[in-house]
Amino acid sequence: MQKSGWHYTIRNVIPWTSPPTTIPIPYTFIYNVKIMIKCLIVDDEVIAHQILEQYILQTDDLTLAGNCRNAMEAFAKLEQQTVDLIFLDIEMPLVNGVTFLKTLHPTAKVVFTTAYAEYALQGYELNVADYLLKPFSYERFLQAIQKVKALLATPTDQPASPYQGHLLVKEKEGLLKIPYTDIIYIEGSRDYMKIVTDNRTYLVHLTMKKLEEMLPPDRFVRTHKSYIVSIARIKVIKPGEVTLTGLQAVPVSSNYKDIVLNSFSK
Repeated sequence: MQKSGWHYTIRNVIPWTSPPTTIPIPYTFIYNVKIMIKCLIVDDEVIAHQILEQYILQTDDLTLAGNCRNAMEAFAKLEQQTVDLIFLDIEMPLVNGVTFLKTLHPTAKVVFTTAYAEYALQGYELNVADYLLKPFSYERFLQAIQKVKALLATPTDQPASPYQGHLLVKEKEGLLKIPYTDIIYIEGSRDYMKIVTDNRTYLVHLTMKKLEEMLPPDRFVRTHKSYIVSIARIKVIKPGEVTLTGLQAVPVSSNYKDIVLNSFSK
């Protein structure tokens, strides 16, 4: 029998005796661990979700991690968890699939699912695993899955960096890409984070902890429970504060002063 991605094979049954002199093991199991591929569907069509859900359900090694109707929902979902494979539509409201794909971490494999054949070349230029032209059969779906499995099984020379040279955040305008080099400091409040750059200030709904995880530690340092600063923008360190580009003073608490000094001296 099969359960939750594990194979169970009964090798032998040892009958119980009464009373037993020792406690026998009634079953000997051999476990064959299967790697489950976590899938995310990003599509604005209800029928596309229904078909892909059914295909995923009836395919070994696949599990559904979530459903999103647009790129904004997908971005929020991927902030909460990682996935292995994204089935991504192209023509969607707010942000199209191609634009969204350019923001993704490279370890997640992507299969385009679209009714428009003209995007095929662009998809392959973006190194997608496969391109499924709607409507597609289950057999064609399985071909795409085999390609994904081969890519996931291929070892890389070195782990990919989770940092892409920019911070990707949601604002009321939509998805925003803020280059690390533009960021001077980040200030936290109860309801939002204020990201201060050379040109403007962004207000985003993220926790300080989550923002800190999204930033490369060799470029940014926490100075206070409410502040993160760009190391390159630190000009002067004083007792209890740092002076940044533009003579902006940011507090340094006693809990972070050693970390700040160490980062600044490297």
